[in-house]
Amino acid sequence: MLTQPFADAIVEAEKIIAEAPHIRTEQDLVEGYDYLAGSIRASLQMAWAYERDYPFFTQSTGPYTKMGLDNPDTLYFNANIREDREYVVTGTRGSTADVSFQVLNGDYSPVEVPDSLAAFDDREIEIAEDGSFELRFGPAKPDPGPNYFVLGPGSSMLVVREVYSDWATERRGTIQIQCADTAGGAPEPLTRDGLAKRYGVTGKILLSRLRTFLAFPKWFYLNLPVNTMTEPRPTPGGLTTQYSSAGHYELGDEEVMIVTVPRSDAPYQGIQLGSVWYLSLDYINHQTSLTADQARVDPDGKIRFVISERDPGLANWLERTGHDRGYVQIRWQRLSRALEKADGPEVEVVKFGELADRLPFYDEARVTPQEWADRISARQQAVAARMLG
Repeated sequence: MLTQPFADAIVEAEKIIAEAPHIRTEQDLVEGYDYLAGSIRASLQMAWAYERDYPFFTQSTGPYTKMGLDNPDTLYFNANIREDREYVVTGTRGSTADVSFQVLNGDYSPVEVPDSLAAFDDREIEIAEDGSFELRFGPAKPDPGPNYFVLGPGSSMLVVREVYSDWATERRGTIQIQCADTAGGAPEPLTRDGLAKRYGVTGKILLSRLRTFLAFPKWFYLNLPVNTMTEPRPTPGGLTTQYSSAGHYELGDEEVMIVTVPRSDAPYQGIQLGSVWYLSLDYINHQTSLTADQARVDPDGKIRFVISERDPGLANWLERTGHDRGYVQIRWQRLSRALEKADGPEVEVVKFGELADRLPFYDEARVTPQEWADRISARQQAVAARMLG
């Protein structure tokens, strides 16, 4: 059968999910099977989009194809490339907080993070007054001109991130890619052998994807003391203008974690919770993430997030949604300076009943049930508009 290698990979993938060492509850397992469905969908899309001579941007990570502690504030686009071709990337700059570009050599694997061969944001490119731009990526050449970026040895993927800070008002731009060397042509017609190869590749992508991001927490999180967060540091394998603070939590139903962090001067600052599968929690129907623009900033210039299962009636409540264990990450992007310890978070675990005494601006941070419902409704509308924009 043409699809047998892919079918075999799905069986093996289900075994990886069912035997994952972090599973403790039925909810953990159910979420694992949901993760598997999204991974199957994403792997098929990635295999069928693997066209380096006639590339196009795809979204392999989204609300239903999550991986790698995906950022709820980010739209991820990627295209496959090769170092010996020249590519033209055109588009328009929207009003989002950040747009960045990154060239990778290879994909994530269970043993390593791909090297970043180039990483920059739109401050490094020339953009016309109407917001349009044209970039070129290709081999080194004399006098390449502005907006030309050399593809280093092993270049295989171009990743574009468009990052929102204010979901309600910021609007996405546009982005396209074309191989200059093949423009006007067409790829070879599909063959049975070609399809068989793609199904086989899809299975390999699926298994690598699952194994890799089961290993990621061990690399970057689980060696840290529980209920703590690191000082701000450059994101491993990430952008040169991005810092992050990472941690993992384990809380009882009567315990809450207070994360206090200064409101940064960076254009983007956001916090999110993640499940034991290293995925974002439901950020559409629950407030499991907040940007600095979405959060309430106290009069002293600090943001105080409250991670809790129970509803504390506070604007900056981050909902655990039944997850007594998980990950916490803060990201800062589009930085113009290195961050220091003072820019990072302070963490305190207290009893739920102690919140009024532990939060200096507790009364001012209160929200009514209707105000909370309005916040969730706004999230739902904003994500719907963003995904269709």
